[in-house]
Amino acid sequence: MGVTPGKVLHSGSDVRVQVNIVGSQDTTGLMTAQELEMMAATVISPTVDGSYQSGCHTASVWDLKAQTNTPKLMSFMNKFGLITGRDPKGQYPAMTDVIHKVLNDITVDDWDVTIGGDSHTRMSKGIAFGADSGTVALALATGEATMPIPQSVKVTFKGTLKDHMDFRDVVHATQAQMLKKFGENVFQGKVIEVHIGTLLADQAFTFTDWTAEMKAKASICISEADTLAESLKIAASRIQIMIDKGMDNEKQVLQGLIDKANARIAGLLSGDSPALRPDDNAKYSAEFVVDLDQIIEPMIADPDVNNEDISKRYTHDTIRPISYYGGTKQVDLGFVGSCMIHKGDMKIISQMLRNIERQQGTVTFNAPLVVAPPTYNIVDELKAEGDWAVLQKYSGFEFNDLSPKSKARTAYENMMYLERPGCNLCMGNQEKAEKGDTVMATSTRLFQGRVVADSKEKKGESLLASTPVVVLSTILGRTPSLKEYIAAVEGIKLTNYAPRP
Repeated sequence: MGVTPGKVLHSGSDVRVQVNIVGSQDTTGLMTAQELEMMAATVISPTVDGSYQSGCHTASVWDLKAQTNTPKLMSFMNKFGLITGRDPKGQYPAMTDVIHKVLNDITVDDWDVTIGGDSHTRMSKGIAFGADSGTVALALATGEATMPIPQSVKVTFKGTLKDHMDFRDVVHATQAQMLKKFGENVFQGKVIEVHIGTLLADQAFTFTDWTAEMKAKASICISEADTLAESLKIAASRIQIMIDKGMDNEKQVLQGLIDKANARIAGLLSGDSPALRPDDNAKYSAEFVVDLDQIIEPMIADPDVNNEDISKRYTHDTIRPISYYGGTKQVDLGFVGSCMIHKGDMKIISQMLRNIERQQGTVTFNAPLVVAPPTYNIVDELKAEGDWAVLQKYSGFEFNDLSPKSKARTAYENMMYLERPGCNLCMGNQEKAEKGDTVMATSTRLFQGRVVADSKEKKGESLLASTPVVVLSTILGRTPSLKEYIAAVEGIKLTNYAPRP
């Protein structure tokens, strides 16, 4: 904004940008509300296309703290003009959808700029930046943000992904191959321009989301026009469901997003407005090609809690193949959830459970499996497609919004828990695994004490892996061998990703 038309801006330039989408989450939202009050701001900027206030970070337990703070926050933000996960008037049911998944749905243009109150504001459409509560407040009140333009790193792919590999393995392999090539993290502080244009936005978000763990400033996904158009159709359908539930406001913000999505789809399909592409003469701080042929087994991000070099513990840079553990490492709890998963992950769980029952005659959990779907929309889609019934069949607990948990769970049985949509164990602020547990999780963070605390006898550790690895680890109570893993995912299409020739 405020730049002479046609002027070229380079990395390092300080810019003021118009913000299209703003997200506020519930653990920092109260501070954002205070910032808005201090600015004497009373209504959202009319230039913001869409905004959302979530309740996902405090979704696990409806305790006294949540009962006091959440309704107050939702009421303030709703009056300010945001779409809120909870209706202060009770006209639609409270929803605890993971904020990043909602923002990824309501981002309906690959040119959009998103600001969100969380480091995982990393949409697979447009460019998004995580921000503090004050920056979120400014974006809501003014529709603007100021920032220096970071340098960019270009990431492309070659080769063919093996049928038994999940896209999460591609994400982890990207980090491992990058570190091996450069000897240092060339992503840190940069914008990662990732060319995964043949993936729909839901699964592409698995990569863009992880760029926070790659220590990147932001990411931008370069999509193919037909794939982007299909992603926008899915987004528009989910926004319509939000409207049908009564979540739109007097200004019809959600309907405006659908109209914007439809206009963008028309431009893409007609060719009048092509998908976002880098300049032909773009220069990057680094360029890197991920070799898919090298990814032959599941990859795990390991906190390496016993590394003699303390500085190398609890980073996201130790990426190990599943064979490293020899099929013998005990797993005390599995967690499938967080913003890193999508509808496809939930369907993989149901398919794997059917596979295992067919192969072994029964499904027995040798470790607890906690499953937290990302959004209620996804739960509804799974119910319509029959997958939720499969999950119910094998579960020992299913969330009930009419009677939410009021106390944090401190012990787990060897069964599957179908938890309320939200961040759950990934956030670690309400519930955690039992102290000293070895956790296999799809989540984003493996920091000390985040998902699991240490016990007096043993360090807690959270290993990060794909959904099929987590599920099988809880069935076995240990890390699987490659042979066991391949058998468990037989016939399951884990990802459709292939580089465009």
